[in-house]
Amino acid sequence: MTQLKLPKNDRSIKTYTLSGTPIPLEQRSAADFNRIAYAAAHVVADPFADNDPWLTPAIDWEATLRFRHRLWDLGLGVAEAMDTAQRGMGLGWPQAQELISRALKEAATRKDALIACGVGTDHLVGTDYSLHQIVEAYQEQLDFVQGEGGRVILMASRALAASATSPDDYLETYAHVLSNAKDKVIIHWLGEMFDPALEGYWGSKDHMAAMDTCLEMLAANADKIDGIKISLLSKEKEIEMRRRLPAGVRMYTGDDFNYAELIEGDESGHSDALLGIFDAIAPAASKALACLKNGANAEFHDVLEPTVALSRHIFKAPTRFYKTGVVFLAYLNGLQDHFTMIGGQESTRSTLHFAELFRLADKANVLSDTDEATRRMKSFLTVRGVY
Repeated sequence: MTQLKLPKNDRSIKTYTLSGTPIPLEQRSAADFNRIAYAAAHVVADPFADNDPWLTPAIDWEATLRFRHRLWDLGLGVAEAMDTAQRGMGLGWPQAQELISRALKEAATRKDALIACGVGTDHLVGTDYSLHQIVEAYQEQLDFVQGEGGRVILMASRALAASATSPDDYLETYAHVLSNAKDKVIIHWLGEMFDPALEGYWGSKDHMAAMDTCLEMLAANADKIDGIKISLLSKEKEIEMRRRLPAGVRMYTGDDFNYAELIEGDESGHSDALLGIFDAIAPAASKALACLKNGANAEFHDVLEPTVALSRHIFKAPTRFYKTGVVFLAYLNGLQDHFTMIGGQESTRSTLHFAELFRLADKANVLSDTDEATRRMKSFLTVRGVY
């Protein structure tokens, strides 16, 4: 019986007894699923770099790339250099370029590696830019990823959110950028809960009005678009948009609150997946998706549904700090030897938050070795004053 002391909201410290059964690692390929499933992967910081963490990113490339192979071994795709990798939140474009280049080279060593890479405008400093300059910035990153042989995820632009004066500005910008895409891309609509600078994207703070503009853009450029990932944390909005998509355009759920039911779908369709939480719960996601393909829908929910409470906790407001929980779980599971993040973002959540994360991870069966996870949690809690 494995136990440890965990703090509670009333400031008491209680003994917690673990009860979860770790989900075993089973090698799979994307062919074992009837859904396309990308995990937005985090980067592993270098804890021994002589740098200023808030100012200069330092990445452990070996550990970062090893983690991507783990996702591929489970049949999951890698959504590279996205917000889960702290893109624009500690990871700048120069580091993102190296990450993309290295990850694509690793993917090329395998026959089964699904990968797509983020393209944005985050190398622009400030927000006072013309639409022409924003298109050129997108084009620079698009050229780089395509030049490296990568598929593209077209990310939302903070510069465009700040500079656009109407929905037409979005339609014009995306039309110009997509006209130069060599292959079909995935559009990423990231909500303001993930990045406050993106409030009002598509020309309206009303998500339904913004959706109309986004759908107009998708219809006008459907031949250049594989699908759209929306991250609004609203299953109702995702389902509404999914039912209105142009023929042939996929919905990739980015809803880290409701992904289980959205992936399963309904009589009108389903969502594929491009999720940050799949980084943290990869073995469970892999097993559940295999169950779904085999028609074992009840088992799909038995495996995946317990992870939803964990995900909602990791992605709770302020949602932009979710990366901290993702990396902490990677540390607990022995996928990296430390709990250090670029930008010093290990400091963005409280001790109580981490304690509840541990409880929920145990209940979701995603602690891969409960004894080792407990040892690491005790070490962490010791410096937080619990032990």
